[in-house]
Amino acid sequence: TASHCLASCHVFLQSVWEKFGAQTTMERDLFLEDSFPFGFQWATSSESFKVEGGWLEGGKGETIWDRFGHDGLAFANQTADLACDSYHKVDYDAYLLRGLHVNTYQFSISWARVFPSGLRGTQSEEGALYYDKLINALIDSGIQPVVTLYNWDLPQALQDFGGWTHTSIVEAFKDYADFCFSRFGDRVKTWNTFSSPWVVSHAGYGTGEHPPGVKDYVVSSYLATHNMLKSHAEAWHVYNDKYRLKQGGKVGIALNSDWAEPMDPSSPEDIAAADRYLQLMLGWFAHPIFVDGDYPATLKTQIEEKKRECPHSEPARLPVFTPEERKRIQRTADFLGLNHYTSRLVNSSDGGCTPGPQGVGDYQAHVDPSWSSTASEWIYSAPWGLRRLLNYISTEYLNTNKVPIFITGNGMPTEYSGDTLNDTSRTEYMRHYINEALKAIVLDGVDVQRFTVQSLMDGFEGKQGYSHRFGLHHVNFEDADRPRTPKQSVYFYSQLIKQNGFQERQKKKSNKTQQSNTDQVDVAGDCSSEM
Repeated sequence: TASHCLASCHVFLQSVWEKFGAQTTMERDLFLEDSFPFGFQWATSSESFKVEGGWLEGGKGETIWDRFGHDGLAFANQTADLACDSYHKVDYDAYLLRGLHVNTYQFSISWARVFPSGLRGTQSEEGALYYDKLINALIDSGIQPVVTLYNWDLPQALQDFGGWTHTSIVEAFKDYADFCFSRFGDRVKTWNTFSSPWVVSHAGYGTGEHPPGVKDYVVSSYLATHNMLKSHAEAWHVYNDKYRLKQGGKVGIALNSDWAEPMDPSSPEDIAAADRYLQLMLGWFAHPIFVDGDYPATLKTQIEEKKRECPHSEPARLPVFTPEERKRIQRTADFLGLNHYTSRLVNSSDGGCTPGPQGVGDYQAHVDPSWSSTASEWIYSAPWGLRRLLNYISTEYLNTNKVPIFITGNGMPTEYSGDTLNDTSRTEYMRHYINEALKAIVLDGVDVQRFTVQSLMDGFEGKQGYSHRFGLHHVNFEDADRPRTPKQSVYFYSQLIKQNGFQERQKKKSNKTQQSNTDQVDVAGDCSSEM
């Protein structure tokens, strides 16, 4: 089976590798001075538990992230109780968005704010009114709302029943989605059912680093993915059957994935290992939804082989979809959302009977020492990986199922330190990642229609609390009013949006060679840094 897989399983990765493998570093990193297509969507984002605060206001129920903070599991015992206080600052946040010139804002609804117990019978009108107010403020500002139904903050009441590992959650999520579509769908035309569900399965139910803190990569993480896939499909079908005709919107999913580059490009084993990396991260979710309703052959083969190798300690138990379920899940997305932050160099390595992606996937992942680091131990800047990943997604998942790609999340954290506003490393990161998306569109013909910079403002970054800062705007968490201040990256991004790309700036520069003074925005765009 392994040799068969070497021959056939990574045909799409192979085609991407053949396209880009011969590039010199200079060719790979060449900056493209060009514009994005007319009507391109420029976005920024936030996530409910990271910014809202108001953790018990308006009848909101407790979430697993509330419990996590109150159990003292985040950095320095920090909690999301008040966070950025966005629950009380709708107009302030809309004002920041207008200043940024984005035409799209992606935010998530806290399930427990509208259904405190997670179930339909416990609806909170006050919670729904908060989202009404936010959506209306966006529309009044000429900004398109994009809504994520689930960004990790499960109602604690549902977790008490087993959360994503219990089959009853599928019906609960379907009811929640149905309510959101009926209540907000007259104004919201783009929905992500989930954002980065891989992180939920991996960190919530595999390693246990995130709430609910389940450390069970053998069974629970695969079960969580299984139920999230079924929940996603049910939500899509509810929209398709009840709301699409009247509301005319789109429902998709935002999947996170790194790019996996073969450690040794001339080694078929490393190319196959890089493909396994992608199949176990992206393919675990994308293959069922965008291809055939089932898990990728590579994933199933690996787990079968491990079962034979490890009769007394199987490292993974993959649930099975019935033929009806496969049919129900297949092609249930109107777009593919991508959250992408970093890349890895991957080589083949016997994982033995160890649970988790590297063990089951028989690979090891590394970072190149030349890649710029960030505050996060997993985000290293390798912008060219985005272009390759977009090409891979286009051929692997959207070959026959022609739906657009939306980049639903890209950004990097800085350490919280004295020099908070001069975020040159973020500006450089954004500049190069956005440029690689432009190359995929202009040079490779990939259908990318939106770019979302994460995030609008600093927030509660889960386990890292307020020590990692993802925001374009600085938030002062020492001040009860939670004032926001634009960082240098705001000026860079707003200028890039105004020009719809990188061409205009170059033209302006050549036209203004006599001028010695440059305005602040151009300076922000040109700053170089250690990135």
